[in-house]
Amino acid sequence: MRTFLDSKAMASAMRERLAGKGVSITHSQALEIVAGQFGFDTWNILAARIAASPKACDDGGIGLEAAAPIIRIFDEPRAREFYLEFLGCNVDWEHRFEADTPLYMQVSRGAMVLHLSEHSGDATPGANAVVFAQNVEKLHGELLEKNYRYNRPGLQKQDWGLEMQVIDPFGNRLRFVERNEAQDG
Repeated sequence: MRTFLDSKAMASAMRERLAGKGVSITHSQALEIVAGQFGFDTWNILAARIAASPKACDDGGIGLEAAAPIIRIFDEPRAREFYLEFLGCNVDWEHRFEADTPLYMQVSRGAMVLHLSEHSGDATPGANAVVFAQNVEKLHGELLEKNYRYNRPGLQKQDWGLEMQVIDPFGNRLRFVERNEAQDG
């Protein structure tokens, strides 16, 4: 579930969805709408709340955020099929230096944020990322229902918790781990 800390990603996703329906709004307008959805009068008030939140400041005031691994992709349609249709991610934003150049985009689902890149120097195929999650069994059932022909993940009970691993079309692995209660501390 997204929180106000995800406001920028939510605004980007909203702009993209609206653009797909022929409705164009500025990023500033999207930020103001998201701020209103969280009960704030303006984006500036929400931005101040984000900056002051304990999650943003619990590292001695440095402001470290969750990492966003860069995942190497080679085929945009197959990447979209896997990450958007199969895993259920949303596109937060996309970037190309110009038409017909490699794609770099951010996708997310809940608090999981991934950067997908067609640029050869950004990452090496065969990455392995751990995504800590709750209700991995529910996610497993959701993915199996999609009957995706290239991946039917299993569940494994590990010493550290319940784990489900998926492998994208480019050999990158995402390991969804629901930690044992003893591991949460």
